[in-house]
Amino acid sequence: MEAAFTPSGPIALTPSDKAADLEKIRTLLEMKVVAQRLEDLGYSAEEIKEKLSQFTDAQLHAIAQKIDDLKVGQENAIILIAAVLFIVVLIIVLYNLLTGHRVTVTR
Repeated sequence: MEAAFTPSGPIALTPSDKAADLEKIRTLLEMKVVAQRLEDLGYSAEEIKEKLSQFTDAQLHAIAQKIDDLKVGQENAIILIAAVLFIVVLIIVLYNLLTGHRVTVTR
């Protein structure tokens, strides 16, 4: 479970905050995988730019925050995969030690 403070009123963003949020979104949209997926869904680059111009500052900020959350989740996934692989290798080694099995690598 996660907890967070939420603002009680509208978010007032500075022009530099808005520019940073737009840059994050544009960077994501320029990624080949994302661009291809949007194209597969039938959106052209011009349509996407038009939609972005229609968002409010608060909506742009919310999207930029979601992008940051995705990046954090991606890093956590890599750590989780590495931990699972380490545990699997450890279990195999312990099993081999306890049962007396030996692994021999030959060419």
